[in-house]
Amino acid sequence: MEKKWISSVSLSLLLAGSVLAGCSTDNGGEGSGGDSGDKTTVTLAGWGGNPTEQALLEETLADFEEQNPDIDVKLEVIADQYMDVMKTRLIGGEGPDVFYLDAFEAPAMIETGVIEPLDEYVTDEFEVEDFEEPLLDAFKQDDVTYGFPKDYSTLALFYNKTMFEEAGVEVPTTWEEMMEVSKALTKDGVYGFGVAPELARQYYIAESLGGSVVEDNKANFGSEEVIEALQPVIDQHNVDKTSAQPSEVGASSGGDMFGQQRAAMVLEGNWNIPYLAETFPDLEYGTAEVPTVNGEKGTMAYTVAYVMNAASEKKEASWKLIEYLTGKEGMETWTSKGFALPTRKSVAEKLGYADDELRGSLVAGAEYATVWANGTNLPIITNNFNNQFISAFLGDRPLDEALKEAEEQANSEIGSEE
Repeated sequence: MEKKWISSVSLSLLLAGSVLAGCSTDNGGEGSGGDSGDKTTVTLAGWGGNPTEQALLEETLADFEEQNPDIDVKLEVIADQYMDVMKTRLIGGEGPDVFYLDAFEAPAMIETGVIEPLDEYVTDEFEVEDFEEPLLDAFKQDDVTYGFPKDYSTLALFYNKTMFEEAGVEVPTTWEEMMEVSKALTKDGVYGFGVAPELARQYYIAESLGGSVVEDNKANFGSEEVIEALQPVIDQHNVDKTSAQPSEVGASSGGDMFGQQRAAMVLEGNWNIPYLAETFPDLEYGTAEVPTVNGEKGTMAYTVAYVMNAASEKKEASWKLIEYLTGKEGMETWTSKGFALPTRKSVAEKLGYADDELRGSLVAGAEYATVWANGTNLPIITNNFNNQFISAFLGDRPLDEALKEAEEQANSEIGSEE
């Protein structure tokens, strides 16, 4: 596993300190305090957010320090290449005490042993059962919990109310209805549906007919069930010509494509709501749960946890920080503006997100979502899928041929790593 880590870290990142803000040099043990006297300094590392998110995090950390006057939190913002920097620092024994970990990266990180198991720290008062189960499970291995999810987003159907009204169509509830509605909405340079042709968005569709994208930690997306499930995505673009990816209309993302009104529908996450409010404030739109596929509800979920460095010398204070940040009080502050959705059901209910006109569909999807995480080889599997799926999406080659070749290449790379 260390071989995988080292191969993924570029030499330029060995000078990772240049992209860190406010790095701590306090390497003392629990309570040693460094320059803080009798206080314990806990380092917390994560990637940066927009100014509002940054302010919310700083407010949450200030509340924690007020309630825990014997602990100082030193926040480190890694501005670029987050995971490569973290891997380099952890390998070098210079990792932070607490840090963000995406579910996508969690299995491989857990396998290396650098993440502290957290179950022994948990008390009944922490109410683990309050977390959305699929999101919590993303950070478990062999029934051991290695992280608690701080926030998440699912995908929902964003639809242009004006276009729908002018076309005289209803919001689709099934994938078949979505494809039919797209035909009525595609005209005058506008596509009915904006697509992200990548595994992170297509995973739940790929498995909708009973196939598995990953099997025994190897690529399996060349199976007939997966190919059949994904073929409608290809056909809508190449046969019906009622869908497009953002780059085909000069947009930078699905949200941008939708905001420019070059697509009447897109599948996007919670991040799209503040983006549209700021960038396209006059857009009239609504959200709905993702249309069912093969009669079943489905969507993707993307989540990030707070985890503890197993090599930290300040584990007690580090757990107190994680406990607060993922507890009800800290999570309520962090998610209070709607930039992130709370992983605790009670916090979502208290903040009213389940009944929110725009966010309710996103919250509803949490209980049946497919979490973007599956085994230690998902990064390799994803890269190979994406490289070939786009060729089929653009009509350059048949889908079955593209995916079977991609699966073979992925498993060849996985075999060489083992």
